Formats: sequence, C-alpha cells, structure tokens
Amino acid sequence: MSSIPTWFAWSLSAAVFAALTAIFAKLGLRGVDSDLATLIRTCILIVPLSLFVWYAGKWSDPLQLSGRTWLFLVLSALATGASWVCYFRALQLGDATQVAPVDKLSLLLVVVFAFLFLGERPSAREWLGIAMIGAGVLVMGLRR
Repeated sequence: MSSIPTWFAWSLSAAVFAALTAIFAKLGLRGVDSDLATLIRTCILIVPLSLFVWYAGKWSDPLQLSGRTWLFLVLSALATGASWVCYFRALQLGDATQVAPVDKLSLLLVVVFAFLFLGERPSAREWLGIAMIGAGVLVMGLRR
C-alpha cells in the first residue's frame, strides 16, 4: 500500500482551513463591513506567517528575487486580495452554504487556466471530474 503523497496531505489541510475560513468569517462579519474585515484579516496574517518563515529557517533576502518572480508574486497577491474582498462581501450577503460552493468554481477555472497558460493536459477522466465539480457547484450554489 502506498502512502499518501505529501502534496495531497497539504491540499487536504488547505481545504479544511478554507472551510473553517468560511465559517469563522461568516460569524465574524456580523456588525462589521466586509472590506474592513478583510483588511483586519490580512494584517493579522503578517505576524504568524513571519514567525513561521523565521522559525522554519526559510527567511532569505526578498530583494534577491528576479523581476519575473516579483511580478507574478505581486499579481498573485492582488488576485488573492480581490478574491478575499469578493468572498467576504458574498459571505456578508449570502449563506455560507451557497457562497463557499460557488467560490469553488475556482477549481474548474484553475484547470482551464492551467490548460491554457501552463500547458497542463488533464486526462478525459480528470475533465469529467472537473465537469462534475462544476455541476455540483451549480446544484449547491443556485438553489432556491
């Protein structure tokens, strides 16, 4: 029997924390503007993440990174920020059980974007799985 791949364990952990994010955010958005809540959340992340990088011995001079690396890290940060602003606004306006599944359309979009921009080629079975995820998102997110 093979062991669970490391990437899978990290991905599963990310999914658990993403699920908790939706629940904690929905509870925390009561009585506060979603944009302010996003700012507070972002500021809080700096301290534990900085401590983690330092403790793990992974700190290096960021000024030594290439311009291309900086470009894509900045674009990723901006996309993350936009995603969080939209997600928190959606959570403030709708039910977590509707917002979270629609947010997971990102799974389908990652596959499409990876196909278009990274040259990744999912198998027919994987495309079927992605289509099923898309259908599931519609069933969960567009209920009456």
